[in-house]
Formats: sequence, C-alpha cells, structure tokens
Amino acid sequence: MRYADDEDQADYRRAVRAFATATLAPHYQSDDRAGAFRRQTSLEMATMGLTGLRIPELFGGQEASAVIAGIAAEEVGRADFNAAYVIVTTALVSDILVRNATAEQQARWLPGIATGETVACICITEPAHGTDAAALELKAIPDGEPGPDGEPVAWRLRGEKTSITLGMSADAGIVLARTGGPGARGVTAFWVDLADPGVTRYPFDDLGGRAIGRASLHFDGVRVGREDLVGAVGGGFVSTMQGFDYSRAIIGLSCLGAAAQSLDEALQWARDRQAFGQPIGRFQGVAFPLAEAAAYLAGARHVCYEALWRKDEGLEHSAEAAMAKFWAPKLAVDVIHQCLLTLGHLGYCTESPVGQRMRDVIGLEIGDGTAQVSQLVVARSLLGRDFAP
Repeated sequence: MRYADDEDQADYRRAVRAFATATLAPHYQSDDRAGAFRRQTSLEMATMGLTGLRIPELFGGQEASAVIAGIAAEEVGRADFNAAYVIVTTALVSDILVRNATAEQQARWLPGIATGETVACICITEPAHGTDAAALELKAIPDGEPGPDGEPVAWRLRGEKTSITLGMSADAGIVLARTGGPGARGVTAFWVDLADPGVTRYPFDDLGGRAIGRASLHFDGVRVGREDLVGAVGGGFVSTMQGFDYSRAIIGLSCLGAAAQSLDEALQWARDRQAFGQPIGRFQGVAFPLAEAAAYLAGARHVCYEALWRKDEGLEHSAEAAMAKFWAPKLAVDVIHQCLLTLGHLGYCTESPVGQRMRDVIGLEIGDGTAQVSQLVVARSLLGRDFAP
C-alpha cells in the first residue's frame, strides 16, 4: 500500500504547484474583488493540460487518471481556490461525455473544453430541487413532428436552473430536463449552447466564490435536437450522477489544498512572530492547534485519494467519495479559521488571502452535495439500505 506520490506523480505535483503559484495566485484576490470569471484563467490552465485532464488524447486531452486530477485540484486549490472549480467542472463534464456521448459528439464538444476555449458547466439544481434532483421540473417539450421511429426529433427547454457554477461565463453545459414522467427515469441530459437567445442569466451576489460567477439560468424555448442528447432519453439522471462519485473527492482535495496553504502560512508566522522574547510557536496554545490541524488534514487527504484510486482501479468508491465530500470542506473551513486566528490581526485584514479562502471554501459545504446527503450515502454503505435512513 502506497502512502506517497510515485516519482511521476511527485514531478507532476511540483510542476502544477509552480505553475499555479506563478500564474494563478496573483489573481486570486483581485478576481474576488472584480466578482467575475477571467476567461484567461481557463486558457492559461489549458497550457498545463488542466482543462483536459479526463479527456482522451484523441480529442486533445491528457487522458489522466483520477488521482492525477486530484493532485491538480489540490495544488491549484492552494494557489487560487476558485480556479480549482475549472478542474472540478471540466473533469465532471468530460467524464459524463466520455461515458455517454457518441464518438461524433465527443469530437464536436471535447476539443474546445481541452483547449480552454469552451467553458462548460452542469445545470441540475432548480429553485425547488437541489438534493432531490430526480424531481427536477425544467421541461423538454417535443417540438415539431416526430421522426420515423415515433420519437421526437427536437425539444424546447423551458424552466429555470439555479446555483450554477460558472453560470455567468459558461459557453455550453449539460442540462438535465424532464422528458417523461416523474422520477429519475423521466430525466434526460442535453448539451446546450448557452449563447442561445432563449437563455437569460442572473448573477448571484455571494459571500465567497465570487470569481466563479454562480448564477440562475432561465430557458425560454431553447431548441435542442437528437444530436444534442447526451446518452439515451430518460437516462440523463443516472448517467450524470455517476460522475459525482469521484468529482466529490476532487472537490475535497481542492478544499484541503486551500487549508494546507493556510497552515503553511500560519506555521511560518509561528516561527517568525515574537512574543515575550521568543517565537510564538514555543507556546502550546499556538503550536498544538496547528499540530492537530496537520493531523486531520493528513487523514482527510488519504480518504480523498483512496476514493480516486478506487475509481482508477474500477472499484466501488461511492462511500469513500461521500466521506471526502462531507469531511474535507468542513475540516478545511475549521483549519483555515484556526490559521486566521493564529495570524491574528494580519489574518483578519483583507490584504491577507486567508479570510477569502475561508469564505470561498464554505461554499462547498453547501454545493455539490450537502454533508447530510453524503452521510446518508456512507450510512447506507455501512448498514445496508434496509437498516439505514
């Protein structure tokens, strides 16, 4: 059992950290103040292959392992937590398309994502449906005469999606819509051009994650055809949800990266800051909380990487990914908070990135699966569905 990167993984980690520190970190706070996603971010990340990690080489991607995607997210999360959303989103969207789209569709959609020219998003959540996504209401209404097989050749999308990551800037996205009756089997996935005049976007004014442009999207008669179907009619919910099993571990690592960077800064401050004639790290009240933070971060990282390793090995990993999702963001917030307190007035000042990291990471205690739903997944894995909530 390995508990460290192999040589190639270690080299990759160093390369991504150097890139992220030099290219992404200088924009972290200014992008937050601007409250908008810089298109240059995805193009710069593409030069390192970070937008095509899960895309086959045939379509311009890296065809990287899930573990490599996790390393990338962790290191980018250290430098610019919001830029890590690009890795999370492109990895999730790419995985869904690789598993469900036709070869012709992949050839049309994946290269633009790999080059960073297509910013993609995934549209699931609705005003009345988040955790219960199988109950979504956005409708795909058949448009025109059916084809020779009696099935629709096109649909019109009508309804609203909300809390969409990169919603203000995305060029295209996977949109889940209701084509049939109630429940998961009535949901179909479509690839939608979000520049369509039938799409209207409304930005959120958020506490954190301001650079990612979270938004509500209104669909007013947007036309999609069979060529835009991602997988089969009625198969959209299951095929999309499968991707979240491992993307949640990638999310966990991006949060832990932000926490680890904050811990490094707090440790250095504990060495440098003098009180009563000695470094403050000499005081147990300063040193012990940081030691505890380091121990918990090490444990959470192992959970995240185990989930990704299991994904790469073709093993069941839902419970491990769920553990990563409910533990890592909460732990990261707690660690960053402790680091802010260690830094004192300097940490509380807006010139320090520590407070922004805490605001930003809190968003992933909410988005992409609540702690309660993740704990439910774990409980059912441990107890069996007949003995769990």
